[in-house]
Amino acid sequence: MTDTPREVFLKLVHGVCEERWTDVVDLYAEQTDVSHPFHPLGAPPLLSHEALRTHFGGGPQSHEGPTLRRRPTRINVHETVDPEVIVAEFQYEGIVVESGEPFTIPGVFIMRVRNGKIVESRDYLDHLRSAAARGRLPEVLDTIRDHHAKGPVTDPSGHDGVESR
Repeated sequence: MTDTPREVFLKLVHGVCEERWTDVVDLYAEQTDVSHPFHPLGAPPLLSHEALRTHFGGGPQSHEGPTLRRRPTRINVHETVDPEVIVAEFQYEGIVVESGEPFTIPGVFIMRVRNGKIVESRDYLDHLRSAAARGRLPEVLDTIRDHHAKGPVTDPSGHDGVESR
């Protein structure tokens, strides 16, 4: 029996918090469509396992910066009339290990799960709170300012310093 969309979502947010990147990528279909519509630089969609591996491979363990301990909280999963689609409200809550500073990053995911795999997801996260938790807010704001002053130019890998998990 395959996992329900709710079960897949729960595996996803817990896998992100536990930094189990291989398990997280395995939750997605080989060909998928994952976008971050509120990404301040208009990051391109992630359309394959390769793109997802690159995206998640750029996780906290590969960046210099603080260590984050987090967990998903305030999870509210709304099932829709389409059995493949859910709307999940949640937040990542945690602390910056080095400073003890708490953080909260709210999010909403609209996901389509078919045969236990994510085939489409629209991930709405607070990218600026994520950057602040990572101690990268000034750098990210400079990047956003430069981006909007020059016009939209995005790195096809989606790696631009703005966190999208």
